[in-house]
Amino acid sequence: RGGRGAAGLGRCRTRPVAPHRPDGGRVTVRRRVGLLVGAGDLRSPSGGAPLRTLEMGEGHPILLLHGFGMDPMAYAGVARLLAGRARVLIPAIFALPMRWTFDHALACLQATLDVRGLDRVTLLSHSFGGSLALGLAARQPQRVVEAVFADTLGLSREWVLARRALRPATFARLATPRAAIAFLRTCARHPLQLSRAGWWGFVSDRRAEVRAVAAEGIPCHVLWAARDTLLSRADGRAFAQELGATFTVAGTGGTDEPLDHDWMFRHPRLFVEHLERLGLQALTAG
Repeated sequence: RGGRGAAGLGRCRTRPVAPHRPDGGRVTVRRRVGLLVGAGDLRSPSGGAPLRTLEMGEGHPILLLHGFGMDPMAYAGVARLLAGRARVLIPAIFALPMRWTFDHALACLQATLDVRGLDRVTLLSHSFGGSLALGLAARQPQRVVEAVFADTLGLSREWVLARRALRPATFARLATPRAAIAFLRTCARHPLQLSRAGWWGFVSDRRAEVRAVAAEGIPCHVLWAARDTLLSRADGRAFAQELGATFTVAGTGGTDEPLDHDWMFRHPRLFVEHLERLGLQALTAG
């Protein structure tokens, strides 16, 4: 019977799902409408453990990797709009069961897919999540059908993002109630994980992953807000060029303000409209 979940979803229905064990057996966990619970002790061949995951819809699986300091609930609007045509999974990428490292994060993402028996997925990433999407696609290209990077770090470093975000005008524009709540919630629950992930972003270089993904020929698309105050459009265009991806700048789409770095969850309907124009297999599969 549904109760109050860890992400505050309140009362909701549950139904059993049967993910695969590495030894070929099956184990039943309970999946809330939107939230997977009870799978944290499982392990996959990757060595990681499945992450707490917001999950909606049925159909072709889309793995959505959220931005720095955010959590899955901040992207629930996008998930709801896609859920009629696809199965959307949004893992909490800072809620790792052990110390946050890039390798451990990727292992846990792989475990999140393994436990559900998902062999092929579409990657959809925002900001910091794009670095994990690159890593997953570079290490397991056979698992990635296509990838969409929205205002992602790409070739930039996290310290640039932090420096620009702390400018008073930028902070005021991006500190929406939804973003602020998500960030405070993540800081309160996973302060060490968040700081370690931020440090990794500061010192890491993602060019090797970009070259590897480009060499595999994975269909990739880069979406960019018309006025991204954190990451420059030139950086986004250079990232798309090195990746061999399409590059699309999203305009206002009838909104009252120019689109900024947070447009993916601030204007989910407009974001999904741009996804639909990319001809993704995830949204066209019958």
